[in-house]
Amino acid sequence: MNRNRPWPGFPTSKSLGSFGDANCMEQLLVHCVNAIESNDATLSQQILWVLNNIAPPDGDSNQRLTCAFLRALIARAAKSGTCKLLAAMENAHCNLAIDTHKFSIIELASFVDLTPWHRFGYTAANAAILEAVEGYLVIHIVDLSLTHCMQIPTLIDAIANRFEVPPLIKLTVAGATEDVPPLLDLSYEELGTKLVNFALSRNIILEFRVIPSSYADGFSSFIEQLRVQHLVYAESGEALVINCHMMLHYIPEETLSGMPGTNSNTYSYESSSSSMSFRTMFLKSLRSLDPTLVVLVDEDADLTSNNLVCRLRSAFNYLWIPYDTVDTFLPRGSRQRQWYEADICWKIENVIAHEGPQRVERLEPKCRWIERMRNANFRGISFAEDAISEVKTMLDEHAAGWGLKKEDDDIVLTWKGHNVVFASAWLPA
Repeated sequence: MNRNRPWPGFPTSKSLGSFGDANCMEQLLVHCVNAIESNDATLSQQILWVLNNIAPPDGDSNQRLTCAFLRALIARAAKSGTCKLLAAMENAHCNLAIDTHKFSIIELASFVDLTPWHRFGYTAANAAILEAVEGYLVIHIVDLSLTHCMQIPTLIDAIANRFEVPPLIKLTVAGATEDVPPLLDLSYEELGTKLVNFALSRNIILEFRVIPSSYADGFSSFIEQLRVQHLVYAESGEALVINCHMMLHYIPEETLSGMPGTNSNTYSYESSSSSMSFRTMFLKSLRSLDPTLVVLVDEDADLTSNNLVCRLRSAFNYLWIPYDTVDTFLPRGSRQRQWYEADICWKIENVIAHEGPQRVERLEPKCRWIERMRNANFRGISFAEDAISEVKTMLDEHAAGWGLKKEDDDIVLTWKGHNVVFASAWLPA
């Protein structure tokens, strides 16, 4: 977009300084949404011109955040065809393709260690798992994780150090077919081989199994195969641990019109978290397995609204956090910073530019997940003081803005006092 041409009725580039605070940027984005949704091409272009001038992609954290939303709005207009002029703008002026990096194992391990965003959940979950599986000779871990088992080596190492008689570890993972960042540059079979070899180096036998599955249908095939597998070994007294790390919010909160398993592609929204949505069915299926422990870690935000303006406001007031934190640990222009922000851009575009089953970034706040878990007949348990101490020690390795607070049985990672990620542990009620 042309940075030198002001549209009639809008300020010149010299007087745009007053538009530069986050509240103003958010309000401009809201006005832009309304203009695009009402197919007002002229007003849309005017607002986009202002946004383009006050939010360069290499600016401060608020400017980069706004730029990502700007790109997502243009992508939405081009995708929906509601504003033909803006659709043409995407092709003529903007290269909006998000270059999400495919990580090697070493790169991804280093990447997730940059902030507590994932390490918080790893540390809390591993501490809870170690306590729950004490005394078991066989531990079956079902890992539903966004970060491709990056938590598991630390858990294996902790088990090797804690248990006098090393238990047999069975690791089952869901090989989701969808591409959601962060992406891995090797297959799950290759990943499993590396994990098996690492476990052997710690004198632990690890059995690795990947089950091809999809979050789009609530991991239904995964659950069924897991049920068959668990029934065979349940009487032997093995521990069954379900580790859910930032993956469950990709399960649709809608239900298909008609019965599950039909060919219907019509989605309808459920008004209550207790209704039989895919998320509810998934959690009830987990409960039927009678697991030893379920750990649920996810981002504490609400991106499920059907109203685009509400969704934009929620996303804007949550996703400023990763942009703000990145300035504390990665230099401008570094490759890791490009990878980090590309993943955030992917999330923003999915929230803003897509609808229906294509919009998979559907975060729910902690309070709603607690309600879902209780309705599925789980009861929450508190994290031990040792677990909380380990999390605090881990946070000391990072920037001073990170914090920890307890909310009932759960613990919450904060950035400058704002909730970021929650961790919760559950037993069958």
